[in-house]
Amino acid sequence: MASQGQVIFWSMTTVIVILAVVIALIIGFGVSGRHSIGVTALSSPGNVGQRSILGCTFEPDIWMDSITIQWAKEGVAGLVHEFKGGKDHLQEQDPSFLGRTAIFVDQVIGGNASLELKDVQLSDAGTYQCSVTTARGSGAAVLRYRTGAFSIPVVQVESSSHGDTLQCEAPRWFPCPAVRWTACSDTGEHLPHTANTSYELNPENITVKVVSLLHNITANATYTCMIENSIAKAAVNIGVTASHYSSATDFSITKVTNLQLVSLNAESASSSFPACHWMLLLPLYLLSI
Repeated sequence: MASQGQVIFWSMTTVIVILAVVIALIIGFGVSGRHSIGVTALSSPGNVGQRSILGCTFEPDIWMDSITIQWAKEGVAGLVHEFKGGKDHLQEQDPSFLGRTAIFVDQVIGGNASLELKDVQLSDAGTYQCSVTTARGSGAAVLRYRTGAFSIPVVQVESSSHGDTLQCEAPRWFPCPAVRWTACSDTGEHLPHTANTSYELNPENITVKVVSLLHNITANATYTCMIENSIAKAAVNIGVTASHYSSATDFSITKVTNLQLVSLNAESASSSFPACHWMLLLPLYLLSI
């Protein structure tokens, strides 16, 4: 018969083996329970000098401490941004993004991993990866981010002895945009029109100011000034009416303005945009500084 000591020894050994098996099963179940989570990224072009959002969403997790979000950019050694355990970890952030990035902390628990990028630079353009890890698993998505400059046009009527002119002016665009005018009477008839467009380099030597003049406008007509480049399109619809006071004609205008960002699928249209003629504009630029 086995001694009492041997019984205790084998009993303890059996307990240890059982515990080891249970632990192994728990670990194995935890590993097998982790899976690839869905991560989706989407962005619109960034406007130089402005605030922009690089969108990223993931399958939500109720445990904030288990969520890690990493933003990286192709060709950049450091990280763009890292968030984990409910707070930012920026020790490995690349210097080019210092002080310019943020995560929407109060929305992370709902599956929002989007990145706020401040003071957008042209150099920010490129390929980004949004990586998310939670207690349920991990996943990543890649997006292509484009940068440029775009602004809303301002339209006004200029009168002179040579006739009345519509001036369509926008302060900041890059790349150099195309400007197109359309003119229609109140009956829908297309009207002949002549326009002159100039581009003036702004002091930062990147963006251009666009000024387009439509000559010899008439009353009771609708004009459209459209400014477009590879990333954005802005249009102003101008309704022109006239009121007669003695021998003079006073124009009044109503304006409807819209700005839309161009999708990547439309990028091929950029080949139709004109080059800016800097040699002609350089004297104007030199006089302005």
